[in-house]
Amino acid sequence: MKLHGNAALSLKRRELLVQRIVEEGWPLTKAAAAAEVSEPTARKWARRFRAEGEAGLLDRSAAANHVHNRTPEDRIAAICALRRLRMTGSEIAEILGMAQTTVSGILTRSGLGRLGRLGMEPARRYERSRPGELVHIDVKKLGRIEGGYGKRFRGGRPHYNRTFTDREGRRRNTVGWECVHVCVDDATRLAYVEVLADEKATTAVGFLRRALRYYRRHGVTVERVITDNGSPYRSAVHAIACRALGIRHLRTRPYRPQTNGKAERFIRTMLGGWAYGAIYRSSAERTAALEGWLWRYNFKRPHGSLGRRPPAARLAELNNALGSYS
Repeated sequence: MKLHGNAALSLKRRELLVQRIVEEGWPLTKAAAAAEVSEPTARKWARRFRAEGEAGLLDRSAAANHVHNRTPEDRIAAICALRRLRMTGSEIAEILGMAQTTVSGILTRSGLGRLGRLGMEPARRYERSRPGELVHIDVKKLGRIEGGYGKRFRGGRPHYNRTFTDREGRRRNTVGWECVHVCVDDATRLAYVEVLADEKATTAVGFLRRALRYYRRHGVTVERVITDNGSPYRSAVHAIACRALGIRHLRTRPYRPQTNGKAERFIRTMLGGWAYGAIYRSSAERTAALEGWLWRYNFKRPHGSLGRRPPAARLAELNNALGSYS
């Protein structure tokens, strides 16, 4: 038996109290005074003993037997199912129209609150103080959609031939890849994305120029850009373009994607919310859906690392703090 830390009666003293009241016929006032407890307390233990015997002298949980606003079991099952689809607690709360604290508590009790970082080194987080002080750039390859939705929806192998043999006996790809170029501001998480045909140096430079114009329209002057060590970013063309644009180019250490973690994390969010978040009949349909998703990410979607605010709200806050009210 686990007693409450401030309990006035141990189990033996409770047994003595009820013995005096029930078996020996002591008056309630006298028995309570002898046990150094109040009359209501003595009455409670005597009532429990008469109703349940010695089992009634054990401590009980103070939780209510019935909670009028308890979350239904089917709603709890839906929350757990959405979590297993890699959705965050805030996304689940938004979809189901529930309080985030309620969803968080259910996920914690279900063992789905934290995915954990087992086997990984502790995260080292950093954040620049000014918009444009550092932007993260990365590229994610996505398979083109050919002949309608494929194996992610159907399950198993693709429903089309991915390769063919040409006249010279060489195996050729029939579908290929699209390259999604992403750019994320370190301080505000304001993002710019384009779906392009490849990741050549000239393509990367063109994307960089358009990204800088996008940030300039939002009052952000880019000072530094950080990328991985892919061939487009190690090329002379890219280095010359960075010098011409007046920005400093930084590269991550080899095999250290954590350094460019904001772009990596944005790509995970983008894949779950846009690329794999719906069933598309063609690559063009998927690309057309990107603009709407990106607008919601920048201007509406609450961001966990920004105090539940979208990147645009953080940008307005930092610009005002720096004296820019445009």
